[in-house]
Amino acid sequence: MRLSITTPTAVVLDIGGITSVRAEDASGSFGILEGHADFLTALSVCVIRWTDDHGAVHFCAARHGMLAVRDGTDVSIATREALVGDDLDHLESVVLAEFRQAAEAEAAARAESQELQVTVVREIIRYLRPQRQGVFGGSP
Repeated sequence: MRLSITTPTAVVLDIGGITSVRAEDASGSFGILEGHADFLTALSVCVIRWTDDHGAVHFCAARHGMLAVRDGTDVSIATREALVGDDLDHLESVVLAEFRQAAEAEAAARAESQELQVTVVREIIRYLRPQRQGVFGGSP
């Protein structure tokens, strides 16, 4: 099989000779072997694991993303951030924690932005709403 992992700014990995791939989505961990049916899923923050044709296991920490399997031989992953490494303990403890913190910070920023938008709309409505009787020729 062929495995490619890309971010918006780089091709992190593009290799052949892969015998299996493991990743994680909202439903849990799953595996892919050659001949897998076409498949598309949204990845959570996870460590992707693959085995090459020599039996060596490799890892990549990914910050969300999309995984697609095409023709049972092509696995491609598009993610916001990825870090390849052979030290699983480091990837799981340090990198995944950083990815999760960044994801939480982005979610908090989105919530603040939405709250600000709602406040602005309320202020515009309050400003435009007639507060005095007869402003538009009738009662409020």
